[in-house]
Amino acid sequence: MVTIQNDLPLRPTQFAESRLIRLILDNTYGPSANLPPERELARQIGVTRPTLRETLQRLSREGWIRIRHGKPTLVNDYWVEGGLGLLGTLAQQAEVLPGHVIKDLLEVRLSILPVCARAAAARVPHLMQDELRQAPAAGDPGELFALFDWQLQELMVRNCGNCIFPLILNDFRQMYQRLATGYFQFQTAQKSSLRYYGRLTDALAAGAAEVERVVTEVMKESISIWMKIDKFSRNGPVT
Repeated sequence: MVTIQNDLPLRPTQFAESRLIRLILDNTYGPSANLPPERELARQIGVTRPTLRETLQRLSREGWIRIRHGKPTLVNDYWVEGGLGLLGTLAQQAEVLPGHVIKDLLEVRLSILPVCARAAAARVPHLMQDELRQAPAAGDPGELFALFDWQLQELMVRNCGNCIFPLILNDFRQMYQRLATGYFQFQTAQKSSLRYYGRLTDALAAGAAEVERVVTEVMKESISIWMKIDKFSRNGPVT
């Protein structure tokens, strides 16, 4: 997995949430496991019991855990019982997500973004053209690619005519910036995106259906590139 650094200070509840979710994700307390009593768990995580209690209530609402009065708190099968709130919280743990989860998220993007791109191309082609004129150039830093790529996706989703898609995308702003910055450190990823921006510019002149086709192809390609980067980041250098 590409290593992502996060040095921003966390509030006590954020810290507790992050520590507890990591314990769940690494199966220290996996699905169907009982969490320790509050006093023990608070000591293990390094927070006060009131902070832990507030965190547990929040995670319960999202579907991570089930608080049972008089019984130990149970870790849910969160992939089955969680909702969009859980997904948003999960997005904040990008640095510890298994590679297969990121691949699944990219496949969700593959399902959504081409449809949004087609609708946006039909509704606001001039805005997409204006945005593409601001595309980064070869040799620009990965952070610039990550920012532009996010803004382009955001433009498509916000102008697709569906009010729910932007809500889904917004949850992943922080995660995308962190992962994409790592992704765009690699020349393979930058070259692919530069080709994409050029193809998308040409597709806008050909019509919305061509835009959808191009975005679909490139989203599939990005999954393949990510999997190679993830593999070689664990086993050796990638350029």
